[in-house]
Amino acid sequence: MPSSLICKYDIILGSKSPRRRELLAGLDIPFRVVDIAADESYPNDLVSGDIPIYISRAKATAYTSLLTDGELLITADTIVWSRGKMLGKPTNEQEAYEMLRQLSGHTHQVFTGVTLTKKSNGDIQMDSFVDKTDVTFDSLSEDEIRYYVDRYKPLDKAGGYGIQEYIGFIGVSHLSGSYFNVMGFPIERVYGKLRKYILYEH
Repeated sequence: MPSSLICKYDIILGSKSPRRRELLAGLDIPFRVVDIAADESYPNDLVSGDIPIYISRAKATAYTSLLTDGELLITADTIVWSRGKMLGKPTNEQEAYEMLRQLSGHTHQVFTGVTLTKKSNGDIQMDSFVDKTDVTFDSLSEDEIRYYVDRYKPLDKAGGYGIQEYIGFIGVSHLSGSYFNVMGFPIERVYGKLRKYILYEH
C-alpha cells in the first residue's frame, strides 16, 4: 500500500495565482482555493519586505470571519523592489516594458510576504514571514524586451516578468535566494511552517 500525506488542518490557499496553486500542489497536501477580495493599499512609510507582509496579512484579515475550527489559510503577496521603489503588477504593456528597461543590467530584490492563519478552539492565530531573493539581469535589448511583453503579456506579474518564462531564460544572470520566491511563493519556507501539521501514513 503506498504512503500518503495527511495534514492535521484543512488547507485553504487564498490566492488567484496559478503559480502559487501549482507550487502548493507540489507538496502533495490536499487544499482548496478561495478568491479573497481585500484592500491591497498600504501605508506610505512601508518599504521593501514590509509591504508584502502587510498585504498578506490584510488578505488574511479579510477572510478570518469565514474560517472555521481546523482550517489553515495561506495568503501571500509578492513585490519587486528596484532602486528604492516598489514595482507591482504593470497596468498595461507599456508599463511592463518600462519596468523591464529599469531592471535590465541591474540587480533587484523580490520580496514575498506569507501569512498562515489558523483557527483552533475558536482562536485565530497568524504567523507571517517574508522571503527575499536578489535577482540580477543582464542587459536586455529593446527587441528582447518588446518581444517578451508582446508575446507573454506579463500584466499579472510583479515587476512585469516571470522568471519561469522566456525573459528569465535569456535575462537572469545571477540569483541569490529562492527561485520559487521569484515565482511568487517561497514553497520551501511554506513547507517548513506546515511540516509540524503533516502526518506520513504508511
